Amino acid sequence: MLHESDTWSIRRENEVALQWAEMRMVRWMCGIKLQDRVPSKRLTERVGLDDIISVLQQNRLRWYGHVLRKEDDDRVKKCMEYEVEGPRPRGRPKKTCREIVEKDYQGSGT
Repeated sequence: MLHESDTWSIRRENEVALQWAEMRMVRWMCGIKLQDRVPSKRLTERVGLDDIISVLQQNRLRWYGHVLRKEDDDRVKKCMEYEVEGPRPRGRPKKTCREIVEKDYQGSGT
């Protein structure tokens, strides 16, 4: 479900959809229906899974660590540092990869 999630920059509604889909899969694996009213936390402990959002953050941080260790003339590293010129469109700007990684790093507690 998290294939190639190292570079994802997702919105809050996408995070909620991922959590919802994960819990549907966990319930399906355990053979438990919503009508059984078993708490999600108990099911994830039973299966031994971490929260999907924390796994997503760990994947992004691991990928960013690989990028930082690359040579300075590497394409990927140059793309991380690239600043787009020109006027920005109206409305709230999309978050950059660096902003997302900084937020992940602050949330990881390290």
